[in-house]
Formats: sequence, structure tokens, C-alpha cells
Amino acid sequence: MRAILTSLLVLVLAVAAWLAYGLLLPLGPRRGERFVLLRPGSSAHHIARELKRAGVIRSDRAFLLWHYWRGLPDLKAGEYKFDHPADAREVYRRIVAGDIYVRTVVIPEGYNIFDIGNVLEAAGLGSREDFLAVVRSDVSLISDLDAQAPSLEGYLFPDTYEFTRTQSLHDIAAAMVRRFRQESRQLGLDTDSHRVVTMASIVEKETAVPAERPLVASVFYNRLRRHIVLATDPSVIYAALLAGRYNGVIHQSDLQFDSSYNTYKHAGLPPGPICNPGRDALQAAIQPASSDFLYFVSDNNGHHRFARSMQEHSRNVAAYRRAVAASR
Repeated sequence: MRAILTSLLVLVLAVAAWLAYGLLLPLGPRRGERFVLLRPGSSAHHIARELKRAGVIRSDRAFLLWHYWRGLPDLKAGEYKFDHPADAREVYRRIVAGDIYVRTVVIPEGYNIFDIGNVLEAAGLGSREDFLAVVRSDVSLISDLDAQAPSLEGYLFPDTYEFTRTQSLHDIAAAMVRRFRQESRQLGLDTDSHRVVTMASIVEKETAVPAERPLVASVFYNRLRRHIVLATDPSVIYAALLAGRYNGVIHQSDLQFDSSYNTYKHAGLPPGPICNPGRDALQAAIQPASSDFLYFVSDNNGHHRFARSMQEHSRNVAAYRRAVAASR
């Protein structure tokens, strides 16, 4: 009898030691970080194995035993970041609470789909090429806003977003479109979205000065009314980007490149937006200034000089060139 009790005691102590080892002794990265992605629909057994494989917990079986002891609460899917040693109970609490790691993504005003693809890829949320495929194929997301849209360009609102790796690139694009809808409703943009957003994208790329945007918009609307080509460099750059030929500099061959986005060769607005405009640029396209300006050029000091005639514009261009020469 004594031998049986002794054996039982030894067994109990062994189990207690194993549980203490598996649940109470901290484990995890002492240097650097580890990320564990737990996908939706994963079973508790799969989650425990993933945590064990990543070196976050010592024992998947001890983790599961603790899970059963706690009453089988939901284990939340998502990506988790582990940057300090923690015992299995702390790891378990975080997963039950859904303490998911989010990746903050900043999309500045004026970024195009290529820029956004680069940002998402750098954040580890998906490849640039996969994102470009999504924004070119998922135009149904904006079909009620712009039936002519060749892509989601223009409708991916610039903002600071928090995404997780469990979200698909479609989900990410849809979130940006939802932000656009929120802003456009506040601005009262409910008709002619194609024209307004395309114009706003040009205005966004032409000036970073909010106060100048209504004037810049007025110049382009005036040129449209008079059937004068818009002749805007950002559209030429976008045409080169679409063709995979832009290397950071506009060449004479780019100005002659036969693209419907080349506003030096083709009159009217391009087929769609050339970037994703922010609120100020959208507002300027909706409510441009009242002016008879037809031209503008940089003053080499962050602003622009506006002109009503080619003669006046030529003087402004000469002043710009002098300013550039003097600053060298």
C-alpha cells in the first residue's frame, strides 16, 4: 500500500513539475521579436502547435490542458507580437483577449496605386503586384461612384490605417474605399465623381499648397472649357508608370508617348485619376476658384505664379528660370 501511495505521490509531483515547466516558466525572445499568425478557423490544437513551433510556449499539451481548465473560451485569430519572455498563461490571456498586433500604414495625399503597393509590401501585408492586381480587378467596389473607372485609383483615400495580416488585400482596398465614401459624403460629392476625382488627382499632384488648389483647379477647368490641352506633367508621369517606363525623370520621349493619359497629346481629362487625392484637393475640384487664369508656373519658392495670357505666362517662366539659376 505504501508503495502505491509513494508511486502516486511521485506521479503527482511529476505532473505538477511538468505543468509548472510548461505553464509557469517564461519563454520567448530575449532579443528581437517574434510574430505568430493565427488564421481564422484554426483549432486550439493548431494554435498550440504554432505557438510551440515559434518558441513562444514550452509545451503545446500544457497549453491545451490550461485551455480546457479555463472552460474552452474562444482563442482569437490574428497576428501576435512577442517581444519579451512570458509564461504560457500570459500568452494564453493575450490570445483569449485578442491582443492582436496591428500594422500602421500611412498613405499620404497624392500617393498612386504603385506607391500604396510599395507601402503595403514594406509593411508585410502583401506583395505590390498582388495589390495592383486587386485594385485593377475590384472596380465593382466603386461601380456606383464611377462606372468608367479603369481601377480603384483615386478612390483609395489617403489616411493612417491599422491593418492586420489576417486581412486580405481586397479587404485593405475596401477599407480605403470606405474612407473615401465617408469623406466624399461630407464634401457633398454625390454626382459626376469621375470628373471631379480625376480633376482632384491632377490638382493634388500639381501643388502642395492648400490655398492654391482652388486656383489650380480653376486653371484646368478654364482650359477644358476653351478646349486647350491640360498639358500637365503629372499625367505624363502616370502614363509612363502605367507603361513601366518611368525612371524618375520626364524625357522628351515621354511627352510624345501616345497614351490616353498624356495630356500634352490628348485634349480633355485623362481616362481616370492619376493618384489618390486628399480632402483639400477634392474640395478644390468641387468648388474651384472663380478666375480667368489659363497658366501657372512655379516661383521656385513653393508657390506658383498664375497668368491669363501666354505673354504673361512667358514672363513668369522667365522669372522662374532666373530664380532657379540664382539658387544654384
